[in-house]
Amino acid sequence: MIALPHEPSGLTKATWTDADFAVMGWHDCRIHAVSIGEYDDGTLPPARVLLDVDYIVRWVDGQAFSFWIAPATLVFEGAWEIRGDFGPLHELLEIDALHRLDPPDATPDPLWHLEGHNFDLRLRSAGFTQYLRRPPQHVRRQLLTPAERGGLSFAEHSFA
Repeated sequence: MIALPHEPSGLTKATWTDADFAVMGWHDCRIHAVSIGEYDDGTLPPARVLLDVDYIVRWVDGQAFSFWIAPATLVFEGAWEIRGDFGPLHELLEIDALHRLDPPDATPDPLWHLEGHNFDLRLRSAGFTQYLRRPPQHVRRQLLTPAERGGLSFAEHSFA
């Protein structure tokens, strides 16, 4: 296990929330799986949106780019008004940007717009939590292999 802060990657913590939104970025992060689940206790709104992503902690500029990447679970609790378009699905899901937009009505929950290179997902939620499940790994590509990331997961715990 690594100690935080992790100087080579620049990582200062392993659990992030919407309070950290201004210093986070998801450009070119790969989505490996999406889950829209319900609470078992009748909680309203009933949905939770979870994404299994390769979170790029840091881009390393050099003769050729390299990356510090950690497998992460991005969770939007109490999600509602979930809408999206996907296609073509022969391409993998890769995030271009995550936008937090002002609420379009009197409800305080912002509109989250996950803009992808070949998809578009919008939802309402008070916020998110992102859990880095493993320490960042330094690689020469913008994603981790299944072995490097420990397979698909929606685990909601951080490595530190």
